[in-house]
Amino acid sequence: MKSLLSRTLLIAIGGLINVAAFSQKNEVPKGWHLLDQKKDGYYGISIDKAYEFVKSKNIKSSPVIVAVIDSGVDTLHEDLKSILWKNPKEIPGNGIDDDNNGYVDDIYGWNFLGGRDGRNVEKDSYEAARVYHRLKSKWEEKDAASGTLSVDDTKEYKMWLKAKFDVVGDINPFEVIQVKRMYKELKLGDSIIRKDLSKEEYNCKDLSSYTPLSDQAKKVKTILSSICKGNDNDDISNQMILDELEADINKFEAVDRAPKDYRNEIVKDNYNDINDRFYGNSNVMVSKNAALHGTHVSGIIGAIRNNGIGMDGVADNVRIMTVRAVPDGDEHDKDIALAIRYATDNGAKVINMSFGKGFSPEKKWVDDAVKYAGSKGVLLVHAAGNSHQNLDSTENYPSVVFEDGKRAPNWITVGASGDPKAGGLTASFSNYGKKEVDVFAPGVKIYSTVPGGNTYQNLQGTSMASPVVAGLAAFIFQYYPKLSPEQVKTVIEKSAQNPGVKVKDPGTGEEVDLSDISKTGGVINAYEAIKLASTLKPEGVKTTKPVKSKVTEKVKQ
Repeated sequence: MKSLLSRTLLIAIGGLINVAAFSQKNEVPKGWHLLDQKKDGYYGISIDKAYEFVKSKNIKSSPVIVAVIDSGVDTLHEDLKSILWKNPKEIPGNGIDDDNNGYVDDIYGWNFLGGRDGRNVEKDSYEAARVYHRLKSKWEEKDAASGTLSVDDTKEYKMWLKAKFDVVGDINPFEVIQVKRMYKELKLGDSIIRKDLSKEEYNCKDLSSYTPLSDQAKKVKTILSSICKGNDNDDISNQMILDELEADINKFEAVDRAPKDYRNEIVKDNYNDINDRFYGNSNVMVSKNAALHGTHVSGIIGAIRNNGIGMDGVADNVRIMTVRAVPDGDEHDKDIALAIRYATDNGAKVINMSFGKGFSPEKKWVDDAVKYAGSKGVLLVHAAGNSHQNLDSTENYPSVVFEDGKRAPNWITVGASGDPKAGGLTASFSNYGKKEVDVFAPGVKIYSTVPGGNTYQNLQGTSMASPVVAGLAAFIFQYYPKLSPEQVKTVIEKSAQNPGVKVKDPGTGEEVDLSDISKTGGVINAYEAIKLASTLKPEGVKTTKPVKSKVTEKVKQ
């Protein structure tokens, strides 16, 4: 998902350092997203009441595997290491594919962004640039309005035109100049601060007691402090800001230059062959920076509850399976399709997908994987995105809608809610849609695990809202394991609670009812969900015909 620093960063670039409009004067407590509105005064999901309910029913839970398709995870984190999924059929570190599934030493999961030589993809390009340059020679000089194109060519041409507009048509020359100038100045001041602090990466907490002597260092401190204030997050670091600026510069340069092929230079598979699937490596953390997003997401789902340290996850009997397929940039369809299949084949009941992009050139592969997961009784939970756009009229992939127009029944799309004490009941950044966003869930100032062994911080985004829902789905499956994914989806949607007051449309800022910008018009509620689940007669997993796919089921020997 696109970084939420962009808005305040742009203001800083323009020289308007006062970003008070984005700061929140009121505070919410750590873990507010788990609280109950009536009892605690915060619009959380009432998880304690849900646990009280199952306790009163004397129901025992069964462990549930939740796959997190993301950027990686810190496997040594104090609040996660004991609840991480471990492949019971694999012997760690022996270099042998003990379970004969084609993935050697896949102890915690698999890294589809790795090379056999141990290298790993961290940064990558954006799909719009990849599509634009890959198809440019084919369509740049063609007249596609003649009506002689095949159905497939017409579809491809329209995708290329959209990519061309994204890459070429939305570039502000003034912004390009400003970003490049800011990047150069920040790099200079940043090098001074790194030397003064004897730290390669620092955040606003580190700068609070630092007195810069040079003008360049003063400017960096002012800008970074302003961005932290604007996002109400003192953990934003110098590296995050520089990475954001570098990504923007790469976007600008994509107009004239094809993006670097980061992935294929390292992974070295045949990307065009979906059957070439035994690539990657077993390193699911890679680095502290790479694993930030996935570690935070994992903690929201299942960080150890009631252990007196850090924070509590939503579900108390889960095993987090890590499938690394999301770089700093746009994910690739093949990696996502195979990640879904890997998670399904290794026992995941819920798959969290906190990522998204505007183009999906190999969508058929992902569609097939989603259908395959559905045939095996797996529920997929997807973040709506952070561009405050209406998904009823904007493309966002992966998508619940298949190429044939049918919809995946085992899929939930999640928008981000907040609290009046933290900016409002709807997050200003959240995507929305009366047809395409099923529910809202807390996604503002969510305190969770981050890499470092015993480290935690607030992050926000629909990336944080999605695992709240995935955690709730796992919680329901823990106590009612015979329910089908379609039943659990229905439970979560029907039990969602309308706040009873008007909320802000993230796109227009107008006061609307939550039902105007989401399918259910509600924020998820664990207590109401588990009560409803207790009344259902299990359907179990529906038997379906084998999903036809280009992916062969032969395991590599």
